[in-house]
Amino acid sequence: MLKLIVFDCDGVMFDSRKANTLYYNHLLRHFGLPQMNAGEEEYVHMNNVNNSVHHIFRHYRQPTLDEVHVFRQQGDYSPFLPYMEMEPDLVEFLEITKEKYHLAISTNRTTTMIPLLRTYRLEGYFGKVMTADTAVRPKPAPDALLEILEHFGCQPEEAIFIGDSIIDEQHAAACKVPLIAFKNPDLHAQYYVRCFMDILQLPPFKE
Repeated sequence: MLKLIVFDCDGVMFDSRKANTLYYNHLLRHFGLPQMNAGEEEYVHMNNVNNSVHHIFRHYRQPTLDEVHVFRQQGDYSPFLPYMEMEPDLVEFLEITKEKYHLAISTNRTTTMIPLLRTYRLEGYFGKVMTADTAVRPKPAPDALLEILEHFGCQPEEAIFIGDSIIDEQHAAACKVPLIAFKNPDLHAQYYVRCFMDILQLPPFKE
């Protein structure tokens, strides 16, 4: 029986492509470098900030990665939060599921996750939030999802993960947790949906 729903953030709870693109181009522009190409935009959408910074600055001798991280850590992500587009039926789904299931997040965001939840008044819905900062290893490593399972005392078959990327597919598979592919029919998943309310029609939610 299903007891736990775990959400990815970017591409699931929020369409964050615009915010991510603006943020990482802001870093590049600060150092006088050209904007990301399409492949780099796709990469930063799925990966944690450390890997993303390394990827988009990989061809440049200057600045050093340490210099980029110092600038990034001194900055403020809040100007980019308004560009996050929350899924229109997310709150309705959370309201319906919060009494019956444990709700948690496993994301490769870092320090921006909690401010994001607070900005959109979502933090009260989730009993556990794991980020690339709080997990031993970021996704696709299984650490964050395993810690969530342990926190709620759930077995993998009692949980379900909602993700949209190959990293989410690998993350769920590493823990043997069934995957709901959100707006991505190319993933290997147990279920495929286009919106949150569709999830309520899936077999695990009918038990």
